[in-house]
Amino acid sequence: MPRKIILSLAMSLDGYILDKDGKFDWVVGDGDKSNDTKKQSVFSEFLKSTDTMVMGKKSYEDSSDEAMKIFKSQKIYVASFDNMDTKYNNVEFIKGDIVSQITKLKKEEGKDIWIFGGAIIADLFIKANAIDEYVMAIIPIILGNGKPLFLEDNPELKLHMKECTVTDGIAMLKYTRRK
Repeated sequence: MPRKIILSLAMSLDGYILDKDGKFDWVVGDGDKSNDTKKQSVFSEFLKSTDTMVMGKKSYEDSSDEAMKIFKSQKIYVASFDNMDTKYNNVEFIKGDIVSQITKLKKEEGKDIWIFGGAIIADLFIKANAIDEYVMAIIPIILGNGKPLFLEDNPELKLHMKECTVTDGIAMLKYTRRK
């Protein structure tokens, strides 16, 4: 089965991935399980389905050692125009045409490729129509402002809803490109 490029992020109902202070500690459910679907979206299963992550410099810098331990089985590509040092063996910094570099990986053997964060990296892949699947966790909160996921001047992309689950008030929406 061919590899997919998957954008998977959590966002507020009004489309923000970070609050006005650059934090994401609001990414939690509402405590109400009465609307939970029978089928659940399980992060550990999603993580097992991927072996490659792509993130921007800020997302990398904001990742804790604890998070990096969770991602230890992933090859992590960090888009950065700065030369940076890393203490992790699974991290590689890339420059230039990031979308082309990552798209080439789809032809290699492996699991799916996860576009992890942030908005600028996601925007590059959205504008190139290089995302095969959008997995969006809609958090039950309206932030009012912050860092939006979708930046301006995106192309129109028609999608098909593949799956929808609800856990603790969080709607997990999975879309694929329409054929």
